[in-house]
Amino acid sequence: MLVSYNWLKNYVDLGDITPEELAEKITKSGIEVESVEYFAEKSTNVVVGYVRSCEKHPNADKLNLCQVDVGEEILQIICGAPNIAEGQRVAVAKPGATLTGNVKIKKAKLRGVESNGMICSLQELGVDEKYIPTDVADGIFVFPEDAPIGESIVPLLNLDDAILELDILANRADAMSMLGVAYEVAAILDKEVHLPHETVDVLEDESTGDYISVEVQAPELNPYYGAFVIKDVEIKASPLWMRNYLMAAGVRPINNVVDITNYVLMEYGQPLHAFDYDRFSSDKIVVRRAADGETMITLDDQERVLSEERLVITNGKVPTALAGVMGGANTEVTEETTNVLLEAAFFDGGSVRKTVKATGLRSESSTRFEKGVDPNRVKKAGLRASYLLQKYANGKVLSGVVEFDELDKEEKMVTVETDRINERLGTNITPEEIAGILTRLNFAFEQDNNTFIVKVPTRRGDITIFEDMVEEIARIYGYDKLPYTLPEGASQAGGLTELQLLKRNVKQFMQSIGLSETLTYSLTNEENVNRLVSPDVSDLQPHPISLAMPMSEDHRYLRLSILPEMLQSISYNIARNQMDLAFFEMGSVFVSNEEGITKQPNEMLRLSAALTGLWLEQPWQQEKKQIDFYVVKGIVEGLFGYLDIPVTFEKAKINDMHPGRTAVIKLQDKTVGFIGQVHPGTAKELDLKETYVFDINLEEVFSNYENVPAYQDIPKYPSIARDIAFILDKDVQAGEVKQVIEEVGTPLVKRVQVFDVYEGDNIPEDKKSIAYSLLYQDPNKTLKDDEVEASYEKIVEAVKNKFHAYIRS
Repeated sequence: MLVSYNWLKNYVDLGDITPEELAEKITKSGIEVESVEYFAEKSTNVVVGYVRSCEKHPNADKLNLCQVDVGEEILQIICGAPNIAEGQRVAVAKPGATLTGNVKIKKAKLRGVESNGMICSLQELGVDEKYIPTDVADGIFVFPEDAPIGESIVPLLNLDDAILELDILANRADAMSMLGVAYEVAAILDKEVHLPHETVDVLEDESTGDYISVEVQAPELNPYYGAFVIKDVEIKASPLWMRNYLMAAGVRPINNVVDITNYVLMEYGQPLHAFDYDRFSSDKIVVRRAADGETMITLDDQERVLSEERLVITNGKVPTALAGVMGGANTEVTEETTNVLLEAAFFDGGSVRKTVKATGLRSESSTRFEKGVDPNRVKKAGLRASYLLQKYANGKVLSGVVEFDELDKEEKMVTVETDRINERLGTNITPEEIAGILTRLNFAFEQDNNTFIVKVPTRRGDITIFEDMVEEIARIYGYDKLPYTLPEGASQAGGLTELQLLKRNVKQFMQSIGLSETLTYSLTNEENVNRLVSPDVSDLQPHPISLAMPMSEDHRYLRLSILPEMLQSISYNIARNQMDLAFFEMGSVFVSNEEGITKQPNEMLRLSAALTGLWLEQPWQQEKKQIDFYVVKGIVEGLFGYLDIPVTFEKAKINDMHPGRTAVIKLQDKTVGFIGQVHPGTAKELDLKETYVFDINLEEVFSNYENVPAYQDIPKYPSIARDIAFILDKDVQAGEVKQVIEEVGTPLVKRVQVFDVYEGDNIPEDKKSIAYSLLYQDPNKTLKDDEVEASYEKIVEAVKNKFHAYIRS
């Protein structure tokens, strides 16, 4: 909500308080003021001038030579605006003037002719182009005939106004109007509210009922509809002050009739709509639900296909407006309009919200209906607009209002007691202070000693119970006056849950070894939704989940893998010459077996990472190494070692992954993720260098985490190391052999590590050599050589039998 400081002065005496000070007070009372901006940059020495003559420049076809009366003197000014003409009153920057952007105006010669000043457009005076009326958008601004010659244009154009932008929450719909803000400010400053004029001089011999009738077929959606008829209106520009206030409120002026409906909308918070009565082509208004497939063309010249959920205003035959949202092009007020049918109605917020969602049409009117309007201000807004149409459009207002009225206008009663208020707030507010606050709020009440029966005005639909009144009293009393108190009773210190602690530990580990955390969209496109999905997810045969109303095609599907969007981030950085990258992300993927969603999908917590370029293994090392499979495998092993969870790796083939450099991660024979190099074809498609990734199911990993640390005695007896090298077929995996060694060597073999893989001289072409280091140890005694030898021979025999291997000599 944009609030004009100068406009607000019409309703509340602001005294000498500055806009910034007022903004601070409003924020402290509970409505946040997001910003204070001035309507235009300061201009000096710019006055109203009268164009006495306007002739063509003798040396330029597109320039005009004007003699302009600025009060004290007549200035010769050259102007190139297409709409400049004799007899106009215009904004003149005299020599020495300063305009927006610190532009200095000096005497000059244009095509050999002297020019003493500048005739200005609104843009040149610092007004934002989006607020400028279309009829003067491409030329200079022309003042009304009563503008005083020689006077400063600053007050005339409201250029010294300040705009307060209020962040209005859903419960404070009352503050979405100038009057609502006026009541708020009056309560804060303890001032009176000056209400606008609503009394209309009507034509006693002609009645609105002679011209129109109202039938409402859906009273649950439209409990009140009022119709006014104003004859013989004159379509012209609205008065300058009204145009100024509308522009300050972010509304572009159009003509006096449309401007008046918009002005009352901003003033009262009550949307109105003006129909061209003659184009309405009927003496009957029928408010009904639309028929399925029925169409209408709205004011934006778009054809809308309607359904029975839409509420429409009709002339008994065809729709003329979408109720509470937008009027129809067939009854639009134009330059030829002479008779106006004015609508003031109360529409159900839920119905308006559905129409907005279905059509994509959101307006100042629909926003207010959605949040709720004051039922006691609907008719008053119609009377206010009728008065303004009478005064500024020379209209003749017919007597009476034709209305359908089943609207509940009753004010709610809320009882509050002084003791209960002080108990809740921890204060010592007296009954006199409470009475003063209620008076400042313009709430009627009856007082019985310490008890108040408050009649809440309908403009404050957010106040219905005692707690609402406590909040209202507290904010006007002053939140900064509430005393500090410590909570009483038993309390418990906060802390992280085990899951939160595990997630934090994993994140700290990844950051400590040099990876940077990313946060990518949980939404992806159709091309990527099935890419790089871990086998433990794809085994669930999930169906990609599509959004009903996606922001774009790139964000249509809930992800099944974090990696595709992360690789997009890698590609983005590479394109900007960032080559050494190591990213990780902890987040959810969304798994559902349903083609049509009937319940929430299963959110599965994953840890994913992508690395490319060079890698610094240790902080104290200066030389980096190229990232390869073993770097990434080392990171994964380090993570599981940090969590003290044993895992194994098995070679695997996964779509979009390198067939020879990819493995699944196994935890107790269950797949919990994968690791490997992105397939070169996929990498080329994504503009990636050689890139390695991993993806881990953290939910499965965390379920195997033992939170109780196990104590082990420090070994008292020495260990024995033995090395062994096997000649194996090339397709045998080192991890498979390691697993056999660990199984057969139990319990004496405490650790098995691969330290060499060799192919080449003295090794058959279809073979390879893998060397292992074995560590033997018995916690209860010193091992003898024959015990170690027996275990060693047993291991050799087992490997020979299973893998057809032999010892490398």
